[in-house]
Amino acid sequence: MTKAPAAGPAAWPLWRTVAIVALGWCALCWPWLSGSVTIPWDAKAHFLPQLQFLADCIRRGEWPFWNPYVFAGHPQIADPQSLIFSPPFLVMAALNPAPGPVALDTVVLASLLGGALAIVALFRDRDWHPAGAVLAALVFVFGASASWRVQHIGQVMSIAWLPVAWWLLERALRRRSTAYGLAAGIVAGFMVLGRDQVAFLGAWLLVAVTVRHWVVAGRSGFAASVAPLVAGLLGGVAVAALPILFTLLLQGDSNRTIIDLAGAEKGSLHPASLITAAVPKLFGTAGPLADFWGPPSPTWGPVDLYLARNMGHVYVGALPLVLLLAAGWGRDGLAGRPIRFLSAALLAVLLYALGRYTPFFEVVFALVPGVSLYRRPADATFLLGPLAGIVAGYLLHRLLMSGLSARHYAAALIGIVVLLAAAFAIAWTKDRVAYAALPLLEAGAWALAALAIVTAAIALQRRAGALAAALLVGAFVTADLARNNGPSESTALPASVYDVLRPDTADPTIAYLRARVAQTASDDRRDRIELAGIDFHWPNASMVHRLENTLGYNPVRLAWYSAATGAGDHVALPSQRSFSPLMPSYRSLLSDMLGLRLIATGVPVAEIDRHAEPRALPLLTRTDKAYIYENPGALPRVLFVPTATQTDFAAILATGRWPEGFDPRRTVLVEGKPGPPGSDGTARILRYGTTEIVIEARSTAGGYVVLNDTWHPWWRVEVNGAEAPLLHANVIFRAVEVPPGTVRVRFIFRPLKGAFDELRGKLGF
Repeated sequence: MTKAPAAGPAAWPLWRTVAIVALGWCALCWPWLSGSVTIPWDAKAHFLPQLQFLADCIRRGEWPFWNPYVFAGHPQIADPQSLIFSPPFLVMAALNPAPGPVALDTVVLASLLGGALAIVALFRDRDWHPAGAVLAALVFVFGASASWRVQHIGQVMSIAWLPVAWWLLERALRRRSTAYGLAAGIVAGFMVLGRDQVAFLGAWLLVAVTVRHWVVAGRSGFAASVAPLVAGLLGGVAVAALPILFTLLLQGDSNRTIIDLAGAEKGSLHPASLITAAVPKLFGTAGPLADFWGPPSPTWGPVDLYLARNMGHVYVGALPLVLLLAAGWGRDGLAGRPIRFLSAALLAVLLYALGRYTPFFEVVFALVPGVSLYRRPADATFLLGPLAGIVAGYLLHRLLMSGLSARHYAAALIGIVVLLAAAFAIAWTKDRVAYAALPLLEAGAWALAALAIVTAAIALQRRAGALAAALLVGAFVTADLARNNGPSESTALPASVYDVLRPDTADPTIAYLRARVAQTASDDRRDRIELAGIDFHWPNASMVHRLENTLGYNPVRLAWYSAATGAGDHVALPSQRSFSPLMPSYRSLLSDMLGLRLIATGVPVAEIDRHAEPRALPLLTRTDKAYIYENPGALPRVLFVPTATQTDFAAILATGRWPEGFDPRRTVLVEGKPGPPGSDGTARILRYGTTEIVIEARSTAGGYVVLNDTWHPWWRVEVNGAEAPLLHANVIFRAVEVPPGTVRVRFIFRPLKGAFDELRGKLGF
């Protein structure tokens, strides 16, 4: 067959190819962009409140570095999921004072489009066919985890930055450009700021790209790359070093521990899940949870995996599958020189994702620094889709240049039959043949259609040119991914489900809590609330409505706060509200000290708190969602006490026993040597912001101002404008000793100074 000539980058139809990709993106993402559905689960329960908190702080002129609305105070600036250091979300928060579900979804999906366009640029620089670029770009947008795990916002944003950094890095190395090197480093820095496993693996991929360049270019290439790489390193450090330092220090002070090999391997991708690359609907992932029968599920049997059903779905489309089957073999296929590196990267990512099911992950876990920070090797599927798409795009390029032979058809057909037979065998062993029949037929139809599309694209290119072939490929891939990776329970729910997360919600539970908190507010009192066992997306609703919550939803919490209160990741279910020795009940001294006055629960409180005496928590009202109870013993937020006592906080946490006769209205417990007794006095709040709290205290002989907010070493305190020692008080709170008279106390959250002071202390400087 006659070989079609390559167009060359100068003649490559860049903008028309971009338009095809953009049209495909619009079609695939329209259900979310239009607001018909919204990205659910973590995207709304965790990340939408983060975005709304950020936007509200900007609107009010407050720093978003400390969050008073969850866990009685949380170091937001150090949280890797706070969105503070994500430029797309920061811009959205600055432009939209009350971003809703559509705003968040648009940022996420538009970021994926940006990554897809960088893949187009990679193909153009290689002079690979525009149709291959369209295929790879659309797979990046909507293939495998990009669609099935789109609710994991942080990881999606990390993968969105990767192709941009990759393209800039390759240009920097090829052109020996310091400017491109600097740009690559800055973009890679934003990727690394995801501080998740996807960003970690993406960084290693960029390292591998650099090493490959050195191998290919030789000694002269290495020497010429030094300046661009140094510029990139400086750019990346400038962007990422400080936020990563904050997070590392938070990690050391948090509930998170180093993950051992056995724990990490529970997040492995089961090998049987790979069959979803050929038969996407086999396991019923898109339907009701009761219909899902893949690993892990009761139907499948015990596999000791800690994965959600959507985490094992790796469908990237019928066309990539057929291309790999038809043209992936031989020296001109996956082992061919132009694609060999990417094939090796694809294999490495696959082996990593499989975790315990091959020896590869165990070796990497032992030898590669940083792997033990992450709990789920299956997160590598975020890279599996893009790499598979790029490899398939190259194979399409090669076939469009040389044509299909009888051997290609035979290999594709044999491969399709083998994969369908394997899927049938899996269904047979699990007694799911009847359920699997339609998915098998549909998968076979899509695979045969993909083979026909390759044939048609080759013919169309000869008659109408490369762009026509690209348009045909784009239309087919869009239809395929829309049908097989389209909206599901894992990726799309009605926006009305998350009405409580709208700042203007009319939800009666929120309305009652807000009114009641406002009613009891005074110059020393800011009552806290708790949202427990109502629904998955409720714990962080406090961030949206500026209700100060003793709990929240976050996998990272301050260790001392979790130990004292029993606070866990989330409290979607009543059974997930665990108590602690120090806080065995809502009617406990610590609960009073927290100022926890209003408790909203999805079930009667006796089903959550089995230690509270009957009628100890009066029922105030019942709404359509919750029972709302009152803790009448809740203390004010700020107290003036005359004396301090030195105490062992670790012993109190372990035993749950306060010192005999301890009264937080009269005495403050401290770890260091206390000062002399003072006198009775008063304290009132003059200003309460996110990072600054101003209190006026009055006494005749001095004493202690106790602020019942969570202690953290990055807080500082000033008394009458002069810095004073910040006391770690009453196990988890803050205090300061003040002189007689009328004094002005100012608590200030200074993360930069606090982080460096903490770092110096840890290093022994």
